[in-house]
Amino acid sequence: MPLSMIGEGETATITRIGGKEETRRFLENLAIVTVISKTGGNVIVNIKESRVAIGSDMASKIMV
Repeated sequence: MPLSMIGEGETATITRIGGKEETRRFLENLAIVTVISKTGGNVIVNIKESRVAIGSDMASKIMV
């Protein structure tokens, strides 16, 4: 299921990433994400003790 479908406070493991090659390279080493908040389709996640904002388009291409 896409990352955009995960609820706030839930933790998931990234299984596949679609999109541009440069984006996949940036995200390919990220294994476990926790959704902090969702606003207007955009997702803020906690990855390795850092918060990262992901746009709705990219969140729909990240499979967990």
